[in-house]
Amino acid sequence: MSLRFHWFLPTYGDSRNLMAGGHGSSMSGDRPATLKYLNQIGAAAEDNGFEAVLTPTGAWCEDAWLTTAMLIDTTETLKFLVALRPGLLSPTLAAQMAATFQWQSGGRLLLNVVTGGEDHEQRTFGDFLTKNERYARCGEFLDVTRKLWANEGPVTFDGEYIKVENASLQRYPDPVPPIFFGGSSPAAGTVASQFADTYLTWGEPPTAVASKIAWIRDLAEVQNRRLDYGIRLHVITRDTSEQAWAEADRLLAALDPKTIEAAQASLARSGSEGQRRMRELHSGGDAFTAGNGARSLEVSPNLWSGVGLVRGGAGTALVGSHEEVADRIAEYASIGLDHFILSGYPHVEEAFHFGEGVRPILERRGLVQLRDTTPSGVGTPFVSR
Repeated sequence: MSLRFHWFLPTYGDSRNLMAGGHGSSMSGDRPATLKYLNQIGAAAEDNGFEAVLTPTGAWCEDAWLTTAMLIDTTETLKFLVALRPGLLSPTLAAQMAATFQWQSGGRLLLNVVTGGEDHEQRTFGDFLTKNERYARCGEFLDVTRKLWANEGPVTFDGEYIKVENASLQRYPDPVPPIFFGGSSPAAGTVASQFADTYLTWGEPPTAVASKIAWIRDLAEVQNRRLDYGIRLHVITRDTSEQAWAEADRLLAALDPKTIEAAQASLARSGSEGQRRMRELHSGGDAFTAGNGARSLEVSPNLWSGVGLVRGGAGTALVGSHEEVADRIAEYASIGLDHFILSGYPHVEEAFHFGEGVRPILERRGLVQLRDTTPSGVGTPFVSR
């Protein structure tokens, strides 16, 4: 077994503290997402053995395609898990963009297809479909895209939402970028089972994650397909458990109760089933109101729901010593997870905490492939031969 780890590219900015917003709400950090800073995060991810960086999409962050394209030349092996919304461009254009990205990057593109869970945000982009209609359109979009990538001749498709005639590509992606896809509603499960390569879930307790995997696996079997599975989590890992929870307490203490109240009011209006499940983990902020510190928001061993008090989307973090975080990753792996998409505040420093603290433990346990850290072509300096 070799688990695959990915990091996150916060194209809305970064901070040493928890940041409010995202997924339909404005978001910014006191470390602006300049190209110079994003390059530092990319370098940190590459140096610490992460395979790819997930780049978000939405009105609250920078454009994912343009941002990652500008990072190709400043990285060597790092891949880019680019989020795209299928309702905002044609499937032919998306297929063409992916082919160009693969060619220019040397095959370093992965795609995270985001149907869009917030009606009000979708409307700002001119998309007025309902949630279920968006998922139906997404299925048609991916059907056309995959047919174009298959290079089996011109594609004509006459669906309810997508129509193309004699569509073809001059260049085909090599390799075809794998499709990551998440969603907790029945409509999301249908699309994932038919078109995803990797099904993603936000960080819920292992029993809940196991149930979601079983649900998607059953749907995929009907389609005669087999998927990989991944999880999206934040992480706070330190040499000792006490140090990690002290950092969680610091992050929690820095939050303004009014900010939490406003964020929860906004998230309560979300049409996302996944967002509803995230809010349930901390009872819509009530667990914070009790005022018992970070541990009061621990919803499963080392799984902390504090991030979701103010952040939309993925709202849980693994908190603990390097050994404890490795234990939790091993537990998730045992129920069928292959991909771990992680992040932390701030993203440069936390990448090193994980890479230098947790990854060596996972390597010793045989859960992740050993890295070759020997510089190529470099001998021992200042030693005569």
